[in-house]
Amino acid sequence: MGLKSRFSEMSESSKSSTPTTAVPPVARLPLHVAVIMDGNGRWARSRGLPRVAGHRRGVEAVRELVSACGEKGIRYLTLFAFSSENWRRPETEVRLLLQLFGVALDKEVKKLHENNIRFRVIGDLSAFGEKLVERIRQGEALTRDNSALTLTIAANYGGRWDISQACRELARQAVAGTLDPESITADSLEPYLSMSKIPEPDLFIRTGGEQRVSNFMLWQLAYTELYFTPVLWPDFDRSQFEAALVSYAGRQRRFGHTGEQIEAAASGSTGKRA
Repeated sequence: MGLKSRFSEMSESSKSSTPTTAVPPVARLPLHVAVIMDGNGRWARSRGLPRVAGHRRGVEAVRELVSACGEKGIRYLTLFAFSSENWRRPETEVRLLLQLFGVALDKEVKKLHENNIRFRVIGDLSAFGEKLVERIRQGEALTRDNSALTLTIAANYGGRWDISQACRELARQAVAGTLDPESITADSLEPYLSMSKIPEPDLFIRTGGEQRVSNFMLWQLAYTELYFTPVLWPDFDRSQFEAALVSYAGRQRRFGHTGEQIEAAASGSTGKRA
């Protein structure tokens, strides 16, 4: 598939989220990559450094991944920066993480804007304080019309929270009499999820050796290809990302179909799935 046709395909795909009942068009590169950046603390500890040193080094890894995605033509990158469960960590570490997030906002958003990258944050931001939320909203407003790459940061986010807050909205409509509960389907929930206007991830990467999704994008990962690596996040460089992309390119995505159906459809068309 040529670069021009791929970008045309991406433009069509980006108009709305892709429901799990649909089979997206074939592509050797993922349109949307989601990442759990795990291993910052262990990276620091192995070097006799405080955990925050690992988080600081992790920001550099984020910068490199964003650059690599832009160069590859990947249009969506979603990073799990702070889960709703991370509040259970030591208070000092949580405070330092939030401070680091604020510093990164000040340093990186302008660079993102200069590179035509859209910045957005999903999650329950009510616990972050007015000043930090204001800086987040300013960054989102500044980059809203950018189109080269959409970088989404999941902060104080959890997949169960995401689904429950969407369900609450449907419940409000049912109570108000504007929605018949019997008419509710999976598609009814989609518009109220945090990632409603973005295609579901094609590739999920988790660094650090753990092999679980840890309450990240539970709804959206239904048919995502999963890639786990023992590499700690601060060491996840371009070569590691290339390895994940090679793994993805070698997989057959079936979406409930048989392998024979997918192969027959692929052989009967040019660059599209059934």
